[in-house]
Amino acid sequence: MVTRNPYPGGRMGGFGGFGLAGPAPRDVLIILGVLFVTFALRFFESTAIVPAVLQLTPRVWMQGWVWELVTYPFIGAAGSGLFFLLDLLILYMFARDVYFGLYRRHFWRLILWSSLGGALAAVLVHVLLTFAGLPWAPAPFAIMQGQWMLTAIFIAAFATAHRDATIYLFFFLAIPARWMLLVEILFAFMAYLFSKDLPGFVGICAAVGLSYLYVRSSGSLRGGRRSLREMRLRLEKWWIQRKLDRARRKRGFKVIPGDKGPNVRKGPWVN
Repeated sequence: MVTRNPYPGGRMGGFGGFGLAGPAPRDVLIILGVLFVTFALRFFESTAIVPAVLQLTPRVWMQGWVWELVTYPFIGAAGSGLFFLLDLLILYMFARDVYFGLYRRHFWRLILWSSLGGALAAVLVHVLLTFAGLPWAPAPFAIMQGQWMLTAIFIAAFATAHRDATIYLFFFLAIPARWMLLVEILFAFMAYLFSKDLPGFVGICAAVGLSYLYVRSSGSLRGGRRSLREMRLRLEKWWIQRKLDRARRKRGFKVIPGDKGPNVRKGPWVN
Protein backbone atom coordinates (compact mmCIF):
# COMPACT_ATOMS: atom_id res chain seq x y z
CA MET A 1 0.00 0.00 0.00
CA VAL A 2 1.17 3.54 -0.65
CA THR A 3 -0.14 6.91 0.39
CA ARG A 4 -0.65 10.36 -0.97
CA ASN A 5 1.32 12.72 1.23
CA PRO A 6 -0.92 15.17 3.13
CA TYR A 7 1.91 17.70 2.93
CA PRO A 8 2.37 18.26 -0.82
CA GLY A 9 5.61 19.99 -1.67
CA GLY A 10 6.75 20.01 1.96
CA ARG A 11 9.46 18.30 3.88
CA MET A 12 7.66 15.01 3.88
CA GLY A 13 6.86 15.17 0.19
CA GLY A 14 7.41 11.81 -1.40
CA PHE A 15 4.49 9.59 -0.53
CA GLY A 16 3.09 10.43 -3.90
CA GLY A 17 6.24 8.75 -5.27
CA PHE A 18 5.67 5.53 -3.33
CA GLY A 19 7.06 7.10 -0.15
CA LEU A 20 10.70 6.65 -1.15
CA ALA A 21 11.69 10.21 -2.05
CA GLY A 22 13.41 12.51 0.40
CA PRO A 23 15.73 11.84 3.34
CA ALA A 24 15.71 8.50 5.11
CA PRO A 25 15.63 8.78 8.93
CA ARG A 26 18.52 6.95 10.52
CA ASP A 27 16.29 5.48 13.24
CA VAL A 28 13.97 3.95 10.66
CA LEU A 29 16.91 2.50 8.73
CA ILE A 30 18.25 0.95 11.94
CA ILE A 31 14.87 -0.68 12.59
CA LEU A 32 14.79 -2.09 9.06
CA GLY A 33 18.34 -3.36 9.42
CA VAL A 34 17.61 -5.11 12.73
CA LEU A 35 14.49 -6.72 11.27
CA PHE A 36 16.41 -7.96 8.25
CA VAL A 37 19.31 -9.36 10.30
CA THR A 38 17.07 -11.16 12.78
CA PHE A 39 15.00 -12.55 9.92
CA ALA A 40 18.16 -13.90 8.27
CA LEU A 41 19.37 -15.45 11.54
CA ARG A 42 16.38 -17.81 11.48
CA PHE A 43 17.85 -19.68 8.50
CA PHE A 44 21.08 -20.76 10.22
CA GLU A 45 21.08 -23.48 12.83
CA SER A 46 23.82 -21.83 14.86
CA THR A 47 22.04 -18.46 15.08
CA ALA A 48 18.35 -19.41 15.07
CA ILE A 49 18.38 -19.28 18.87
CA VAL A 50 18.78 -15.47 18.80
CA PRO A 51 15.35 -14.58 17.32
CA ALA A 52 13.83 -17.54 19.18
CA VAL A 53 14.62 -16.04 22.59
CA LEU A 54 13.72 -12.46 21.60
CA GLN A 55 10.35 -12.91 19.89
CA LEU A 56 7.17 -13.00 21.97
CA THR A 57 6.39 -16.50 23.26
CA PRO A 58 4.49 -18.09 26.18
CA ARG A 59 7.81 -18.19 28.03
CA VAL A 60 7.32 -14.50 28.75
CA TRP A 61 5.04 -15.41 31.67
CA MET A 62 5.66 -19.13 32.12
CA GLN A 63 9.41 -18.74 32.59
CA GLY A 64 9.76 -15.02 33.27
CA TRP A 65 11.35 -14.01 29.97
CA VAL A 66 9.97 -10.51 30.37
CA TRP A 67 12.44 -8.94 27.90
CA GLU A 68 10.34 -10.41 25.10
CA LEU A 69 7.70 -7.76 25.82
CA VAL A 70 9.96 -5.06 24.37
CA THR A 71 12.18 -6.98 21.94
CA TYR A 72 9.57 -8.78 19.85
CA PRO A 73 8.66 -5.86 17.51
CA PHE A 74 12.24 -5.76 16.24
CA ILE A 75 12.57 -9.47 15.44
CA GLY A 76 11.82 -10.17 11.78
CA ALA A 77 8.82 -12.45 11.50
CA ALA A 78 9.26 -15.67 9.54
CA GLY A 79 7.77 -15.96 6.08
CA SER A 80 8.55 -15.81 2.40
CA GLY A 81 11.61 -13.73 1.57
CA LEU A 82 9.79 -11.81 -1.15
CA PHE A 83 6.85 -10.93 1.09
CA PHE A 84 9.26 -10.02 3.88
CA LEU A 85 10.92 -7.42 1.64
CA LEU A 86 7.49 -6.09 0.69
CA ASP A 87 6.66 -5.83 4.40
CA LEU A 88 9.81 -3.78 4.95
CA LEU A 89 8.94 -1.47 2.05
CA ILE A 90 5.48 -0.74 3.44
CA LEU A 91 6.90 -0.35 6.94
CA TYR A 92 9.47 2.16 5.70
CA MET A 93 6.92 4.34 3.91
CA PHE A 94 4.73 4.78 6.98
CA ALA A 95 7.54 4.82 9.56
CA ARG A 96 9.30 7.60 7.66
CA ASP A 97 6.25 9.85 7.70
CA VAL A 98 5.53 9.14 11.37
CA TYR A 99 9.15 9.85 12.29
CA PHE A 100 9.14 13.25 10.59
CA GLY A 101 5.89 14.07 12.37
CA LEU A 102 7.00 13.02 15.85
CA TYR A 103 10.78 13.18 15.75
CA ARG A 104 12.96 10.78 17.67
CA ARG A 105 11.74 10.91 21.25
CA HIS A 106 8.01 10.62 20.59
CA PHE A 107 8.61 8.24 17.69
CA TRP A 108 10.18 5.73 20.08
CA ARG A 109 7.58 6.45 22.77
CA LEU A 110 4.86 5.60 20.28
CA ILE A 111 6.55 2.27 19.54
CA LEU A 112 7.07 1.45 23.22
CA TRP A 113 3.59 2.55 24.30
CA SER A 114 1.73 0.65 21.59
CA SER A 115 3.86 -2.50 21.29
CA LEU A 116 4.18 -3.00 25.05
CA GLY A 117 0.46 -2.43 25.56
CA GLY A 118 -0.38 -4.83 22.74
CA ALA A 119 1.98 -7.46 24.19
CA LEU A 120 0.49 -7.18 27.67
CA ALA A 121 -3.03 -7.55 26.28
CA ALA A 122 -2.00 -10.60 24.24
CA VAL A 123 -0.22 -12.22 27.18
CA LEU A 124 -3.24 -11.62 29.41
CA VAL A 125 -5.49 -13.40 26.92
CA HIS A 126 -3.05 -16.30 26.70
CA VAL A 127 -2.93 -16.59 30.50
CA LEU A 128 -6.74 -16.62 30.69
CA LEU A 129 -7.00 -19.26 27.97
CA THR A 130 -4.43 -21.42 29.74
CA PHE A 131 -6.04 -21.29 33.17
CA ALA A 132 -9.50 -21.74 31.69
CA GLY A 133 -8.33 -24.92 29.97
CA LEU A 134 -9.38 -23.63 26.56
CA PRO A 135 -7.43 -24.58 23.43
CA TRP A 136 -5.09 -22.02 21.92
CA ALA A 137 -3.06 -21.83 18.74
CA PRO A 138 0.10 -23.96 18.46
CA ALA A 139 2.07 -20.74 17.85
CA PRO A 140 0.48 -17.99 19.97
CA PHE A 141 1.42 -14.38 19.19
CA ALA A 142 2.51 -15.41 15.67
CA ILE A 143 0.47 -12.80 13.81
CA MET A 144 1.76 -9.88 15.91
CA GLN A 145 5.50 -10.49 15.61
CA GLY A 146 8.14 -8.16 14.27
CA GLN A 147 7.42 -6.01 11.24
CA TRP A 148 3.70 -6.83 11.34
CA MET A 149 3.24 -5.17 14.72
CA LEU A 150 5.35 -2.14 13.77
CA THR A 151 3.47 -1.71 10.50
CA ALA A 152 0.13 -1.85 12.32
CA ILE A 153 1.34 0.82 14.77
CA PHE A 154 2.64 3.20 12.11
CA ILE A 155 -0.37 2.84 9.84
CA ALA A 156 -2.69 3.53 12.77
CA ALA A 157 -0.67 6.61 13.74
CA PHE A 158 -0.62 7.91 10.16
CA ALA A 159 -4.33 7.24 9.62
CA THR A 160 -5.27 9.03 12.85
CA ALA A 161 -3.11 12.07 12.15
CA HIS A 162 -3.95 12.41 8.44
CA ARG A 163 -7.54 11.27 8.12
CA ASP A 164 -7.99 12.95 4.74
CA ALA A 165 -4.91 11.43 3.12
CA THR A 166 -5.33 8.69 0.52
CA ILE A 167 -3.90 5.23 1.02
CA TYR A 168 -3.60 2.90 -1.96
CA LEU A 169 -4.44 -0.52 -0.60
CA PHE A 170 -2.70 -3.26 -2.59
CA PHE A 171 -1.12 -0.38 -4.57
CA PHE A 172 -4.26 0.34 -6.60
CA LEU A 173 -7.36 0.62 -4.35
CA ALA A 174 -7.61 4.22 -3.14
CA ILE A 175 -9.29 4.60 0.26
CA PRO A 176 -9.35 7.42 2.83
CA ALA A 177 -6.69 6.99 5.50
CA ARG A 178 -9.29 7.17 8.27
CA TRP A 179 -10.70 3.82 7.14
CA MET A 180 -7.39 2.07 7.70
CA LEU A 181 -8.04 1.59 11.40
CA LEU A 182 -10.98 -0.67 10.57
CA VAL A 183 -9.10 -2.26 7.67
CA GLU A 184 -6.25 -3.17 10.02
CA ILE A 185 -8.66 -4.82 12.43
CA LEU A 186 -10.26 -6.69 9.51
CA PHE A 187 -6.89 -7.96 8.30
CA ALA A 188 -5.98 -9.04 11.82
CA PHE A 189 -9.29 -10.89 12.11
CA MET A 190 -8.68 -12.70 8.83
CA ALA A 191 -5.25 -13.71 10.11
CA TYR A 192 -6.91 -14.98 13.29
CA LEU A 193 -9.35 -17.11 11.30
CA PHE A 194 -6.47 -18.86 9.56
CA SER A 195 -4.14 -19.14 12.56
CA LYS A 196 -6.60 -19.34 15.49
CA ASP A 197 -4.19 -17.01 17.26
CA LEU A 198 -6.59 -15.18 19.57
CA PRO A 199 -3.84 -13.61 21.74
CA GLY A 200 -2.17 -12.25 18.61
CA PHE A 201 -5.44 -10.80 17.33
CA VAL A 202 -6.14 -9.09 20.65
CA GLY A 203 -2.57 -7.78 20.74
CA ILE A 204 -2.84 -6.14 17.33
CA CYS A 205 -6.22 -4.61 18.17
CA ALA A 206 -4.80 -3.23 21.42
CA ALA A 207 -1.74 -1.78 19.68
CA VAL A 208 -3.88 -0.12 17.01
CA GLY A 209 -6.14 1.35 19.68
CA LEU A 210 -3.20 2.63 21.73
CA SER A 211 -1.63 4.22 18.65
CA TYR A 212 -4.93 5.93 17.95
CA LEU A 213 -5.12 7.25 21.52
CA TYR A 214 -1.51 8.42 21.46
CA VAL A 215 -2.06 10.51 18.36
CA ARG A 216 -5.61 11.55 19.23
CA SER A 217 -4.37 13.13 22.45
CA SER A 218 -2.65 15.85 20.41
CA GLY A 219 -3.94 19.33 19.63
CA SER A 220 -6.01 19.80 16.51
CA LEU A 221 -5.32 21.75 13.36
CA ARG A 222 -7.85 23.82 11.49
CA GLY A 223 -10.81 21.79 10.43
CA GLY A 224 -10.43 19.39 13.34
CA ARG A 225 -7.66 17.29 11.77
CA ARG A 226 -4.91 15.95 14.01
CA SER A 227 -1.21 16.41 13.36
CA LEU A 228 1.68 14.30 14.58
CA ARG A 229 3.79 17.44 14.87
CA GLU A 230 1.09 19.18 16.92
CA MET A 231 0.88 16.13 19.15
CA ARG A 232 4.64 16.17 19.74
CA LEU A 233 4.61 19.87 20.67
CA ARG A 234 1.69 19.43 23.02
CA LEU A 235 3.33 16.49 24.78
CA GLU A 236 6.57 18.43 25.18
CA LYS A 237 4.66 21.41 26.60
CA TRP A 238 2.88 19.13 29.07
CA TRP A 239 6.18 17.51 30.12
CA ILE A 240 7.95 20.84 30.64
CA GLN A 241 5.00 22.14 32.68
CA ARG A 242 5.16 19.07 34.90
CA LYS A 243 8.89 19.63 35.49
CA LEU A 244 8.29 23.28 36.37
CA ASP A 245 5.50 22.32 38.77
CA ARG A 246 7.73 19.81 40.54
CA ALA A 247 10.56 22.34 40.81
CA ARG A 248 8.20 24.96 42.18
CA ARG A 249 6.87 22.62 44.87
CA LYS A 250 10.36 21.40 45.77
CA ARG A 251 12.05 24.81 45.99
CA GLY A 252 9.12 26.84 47.21
CA PHE A 253 8.96 29.07 44.16
CA LYS A 254 5.91 31.22 43.64
CA VAL A 255 5.04 32.24 40.11
CA ILE A 256 3.53 35.73 39.82
CA PRO A 257 1.84 36.54 36.49
CA GLY A 258 3.43 39.68 35.08
CA ASP A 259 0.26 41.00 33.51
CA LYS A 260 -2.15 40.63 36.41
CA GLY A 261 -2.70 42.67 39.53
CA PRO A 262 -2.24 46.42 40.11
CA ASN A 263 0.74 45.94 42.46
CA VAL A 264 2.86 43.83 40.15
CA ARG A 265 5.93 45.77 39.07
CA LYS A 266 6.77 45.42 35.39
CA GLY A 267 10.54 45.77 35.97
CA PRO A 268 13.41 46.22 35.66
CA TRP A 269 14.07 43.13 37.78
CA VAL A 270 17.09 42.64 40.02
CA ASN A 271 18.16 39.07 40.87
